[in-house]
Amino acid sequence: MNMDEKKQTVKVSILGEDYPIKADADRSYIVQIAKYVDAKMKEVADRVSVHSPVKVAVLAALNIADELFKERLDKENKLSDIEERAQSLLQWLDNKIIEEEL
Repeated sequence: MNMDEKKQTVKVSILGEDYPIKADADRSYIVQIAKYVDAKMKEVADRVSVHSPVKVAVLAALNIADELFKERLDKENKLSDIEERAQSLLQWLDNKIIEEEL
């Protein structure tokens, strides 16, 4: 079975336009993402005086990219914090083992 045979086409509506999306992801996942993009585009369209769908799409894409970058940074900060705590715990355990051996 090749890659195209595993893919399905899901019709989604974004900002009033229908798009056939061909993907191997679950249908409900594709619909969920399309609804998110639609909501972001409507949010931008309601906030700015730009009526060009292309400009709305670009501004929405920038907003979504901003969210992604902030989430990645938050994840990196949390991972760094966990690594620091793990290192501190290992050092504490090493010290306790040395104390027990004395």
